[in-house]
Amino acid sequence: MGKLFRPHPLAHVRALEMYTLSKALIVGVLIGLLGLIFLPFGFELEEYIGLDILFKLRGKREVPSDLVIVNMDKDSAKKLNLPRNPRKWPRSFHARLVESLVEEGASVIVFDVFFDESHFEEDDGLFAKAIKDAGNVVLCEYLEQEVVKLTDDKGKQSADLNIERKIPPIPKLAQAAIALAPFILPKVPVKVYQYWAFKKESGDTPTLPVVAFHLFAQKAYDDFLQLLIKVNPDQINLIPDDMDIETSNGSIEKQILILRNIFEKEPWIAEKMLKELDDLRTPHVEGEKRRMLKALIKMYQGKNSRYLNFYGPPGSIDTISYYKLLQHQNQSFHDREKLDLEGKAVFVGFSERLRNEQKDGYYTVFSQTNGLDISGVEIVATAFSNLLEEMPVQPLSPVACLAIIFIWGGVLGVLCIFFQASIAAMSIIVLSTIFLIVSQYQFNNTGVWYPLITPIFFQAPIAFFGTVLWKYFYANKERQNVRKALGYFLPDELLDKLAKDVANIRAKSRIFYGICLFTDVKEYTALSETMAPKELSSFLNKYYEVVFKPVKQHGGVVSDVKGDSMLAIWATANPDVTCRNQACLAALDIEKAVYEFNQTSGALRLPTRIGLHAGPMSLGTIGAIDHYEYRPVGDIVNTSSRIEGLNKYLGTWVLVSEEVLYQLDGFLTREVGKFILAGKSNPIVIHELICRMEEVDVNQKTLCDIFAKALSAYRKQSWEEAIMRFEEAIKIYGKDGPSTFYLELCEKYKEDPPGEMRDGLICITNK
Repeated sequence: MGKLFRPHPLAHVRALEMYTLSKALIVGVLIGLLGLIFLPFGFELEEYIGLDILFKLRGKREVPSDLVIVNMDKDSAKKLNLPRNPRKWPRSFHARLVESLVEEGASVIVFDVFFDESHFEEDDGLFAKAIKDAGNVVLCEYLEQEVVKLTDDKGKQSADLNIERKIPPIPKLAQAAIALAPFILPKVPVKVYQYWAFKKESGDTPTLPVVAFHLFAQKAYDDFLQLLIKVNPDQINLIPDDMDIETSNGSIEKQILILRNIFEKEPWIAEKMLKELDDLRTPHVEGEKRRMLKALIKMYQGKNSRYLNFYGPPGSIDTISYYKLLQHQNQSFHDREKLDLEGKAVFVGFSERLRNEQKDGYYTVFSQTNGLDISGVEIVATAFSNLLEEMPVQPLSPVACLAIIFIWGGVLGVLCIFFQASIAAMSIIVLSTIFLIVSQYQFNNTGVWYPLITPIFFQAPIAFFGTVLWKYFYANKERQNVRKALGYFLPDELLDKLAKDVANIRAKSRIFYGICLFTDVKEYTALSETMAPKELSSFLNKYYEVVFKPVKQHGGVVSDVKGDSMLAIWATANPDVTCRNQACLAALDIEKAVYEFNQTSGALRLPTRIGLHAGPMSLGTIGAIDHYEYRPVGDIVNTSSRIEGLNKYLGTWVLVSEEVLYQLDGFLTREVGKFILAGKSNPIVIHELICRMEEVDVNQKTLCDIFAKALSAYRKQSWEEAIMRFEEAIKIYGKDGPSTFYLELCEKYKEDPPGEMRDGLICITNK
């Protein structure tokens, strides 16, 4: 005998879930595309809000110990009896400062102060001599923009040409300095996030942090050149000679420009040098020198404009008051406080801490509510330190950013379509929190900047509210279609509960996921023979009033009534646990309501059997010519009727299929076996629906446990054990229809074994 083919009981559920998934993916793609469209327009928000969030959540971070700021503050002015404006301080004091810094072993000295006007000749000379003797002092110059009006051949103005001109310090100081460099930042109300490493508009001019770092990294410069020549020997004639601190002013900038030009023209050189450095294992290129080499390569490899990775609020970088260094110089060796400046980069400038005294503040993410900003010298030092530790703020690459935005949109779309609004909202909040945590972790540890505004504050609300509105309007449109198509056949009360999008009722039907509840009255034929038609009709009307009420209370629709039988349905577009739960509640309430009805109807009784089944069904018109009926059609309708009929054999009142109970809890049920019902070819697992869980008593629970063990023994063909357990169930519960049914079957099979049985399968041949 060939094996009986049985399709998976949930195959139809999976098919409907796949249909929902396809819609969810379409919505997800749309949300992803909206994010991609918004991203370029929202970049300013990403910078002004998203980057601020990352900085503020991170807070202050550790500053490398290789740099220090010398603060020209009000305390120094007071203790040294100097003017309150630091630009008017005698330059002889700066000369003493430089001498003190050199004595303490400072590697590079950077003045973030403009010396574009001469003071006293003698003081200027002393300062210039100190700078020259130090041989490691970088002075600040600034760029002045000049607009040149261009004219055509006829003398008419055709365009404006913007020219940036460098304004150096006074010649005496400019000639003494090892290098000159500008550092340009916007003033308030523009918030500072970036700085120029190389100013392209003025010929790729290296700025103050780049020049300072180039000088600071001199101990690794020879190895840097050797590595560059090894990677690209063709550039040997262009590569500048070894750094010479005694070189006259201007040569350092030229060295930097030549190297920058090499790396810009052939970007692969930097990648190859980094790989070569990773493979290089020699004792003299380890630790600090290796770190310096890597930082040098990345400095020349990077973009002209770079984001600042701030260390925290004003004062986060180690700062020494100006006057302390001058006092330190005048103290004896034994009385001096240890300053620990050996080998460090020192930045001299204004770094005041009080708003009304601040001379050089810039508006940043760490600007304080009292108006205190980060000073220019702190920003120069921050840019230098970012180069040193190779950790500036780095936006994601365009490809990675677009991929994240698109995938994120897809995930949001799937969530919002698949789940109810409350679950979708919670899921979005949880995912957004995870996204923020991951973004913050990457920002804190690598400086990588993930977008926040577009995915969290644009895509997430759009996905949620957009799909909620879409579902609402789509549902409303479908209800209107139902009213238009079915208004000729059904009352208004029924229209809102039936299937949707039936544009032409005579042209087509539509497949839905439904639950069918079928009822039938026991011994109705005998009862009808004893009653007059009018009396029977009146009695049935009262009966159906009792039966219809639970169906309507639990959201069902009475689809058909024939004699003593009723068919009720719950129809949804997709598999729905709620509908199946409602149908089971209606079945139990019908059973209870019929029992109470029979108690009050005297000798006239209508004991009612109920069967439930779930699955795909078609709702449409059935008929021809001029007679049509709108009804459900499909296997679940017939199967629910057969399940109801099985009650006769098992002595039960409410039976449901396994499909109805899928993912359903809250009810006490027991499996009563696997059956091939009358007229069917596929087996189906049947359960008895006993009661709500809150109504369970000890006897019912005990009966279910004993019956389950007895049924297991029956399936194993352990007839003696099965008979013993079924008899035990009957003793406990009294009259139990399923136990009696199986007890008779076991006694029969004990005398005449049935041969091989598949899971105790039972064939029911009659309705």
